[in-house]
Amino acid sequence: MQADDPTDAERYRAPALDKGLDILELLAEQKDGLTRAEITKSLGRNASEMYRMLERLVARQYVVRSPAGDRYSLSLKLYALAHRHPPMNRLIAEALPVMQRFADRAEQSCHLAAYDRGNLLVIAQVDGPGTWGISVRLGARVGLIDTGSGRVILAFQSPEQRTHMLTEHTRVKGESALDPLALENAYAQIRADGFLHKESQQTFGVMDVSFPLLGPSGQAIATLTCPYLRRIDEYVAPSISEVSALLGDAAAALSMFREPDVEFGDSRDSSAA
Repeated sequence: MQADDPTDAERYRAPALDKGLDILELLAEQKDGLTRAEITKSLGRNASEMYRMLERLVARQYVVRSPAGDRYSLSLKLYALAHRHPPMNRLIAEALPVMQRFADRAEQSCHLAAYDRGNLLVIAQVDGPGTWGISVRLGARVGLIDTGSGRVILAFQSPEQRTHMLTEHTRVKGESALDPLALENAYAQIRADGFLHKESQQTFGVMDVSFPLLGPSGQAIATLTCPYLRRIDEYVAPSISEVSALLGDAAAALSMFREPDVEFGDSRDSSAA
């Protein structure tokens, strides 16, 4: 190519797209968002073109305004889109054999859930081998606030990401409204324990055991949950402590990151408030 020939980058420039991407990349680095004036100054752009671009990004829900309306920050739409991308399909493909081994050994069902537009979406489900069991329907949307899966995925996020998730949250049918302070205390306990073990708030007699699947940054990309049912007949099935250890091993095998102080498989009861 001759020296004075335009490069591919110059030949296929899309100025409007570049402006939008510049804004998204800038806001991705900001903990508390930015005002329109700060965005304009940082990018060295014209104020009117930044106004139009921000209005479109807000309208398409990639960017949200603060309650006062004077600051802009990223929404979770890009996060949600990333979870619909083929890497999530690869996670499911890798998770299913691990989940099946857990179900066979624990004699319990389990399901994998990921955050999607304000709640959790069940993306994989495996039944236990026994006659009796409980399962959550594949593709079901479950509550973010009062389920084991929801609390665990919220606990293993940055404070900013958790705030965005809660802002996007819409209650599903039957979901309980809980005190924000109690939830914050629950998140701290879950992070300390590395998992959650609590009575189900949806079904009597079920103990939810939930572990995070951690991404490279240490944030939860999904949760692995067993709705544990205790046998009361003469058959001796694995105990909840044994099941918790097996589920912790399964979650660790699917995680890409482990905090040094998180001991997956610890069977301590971390019942939330």
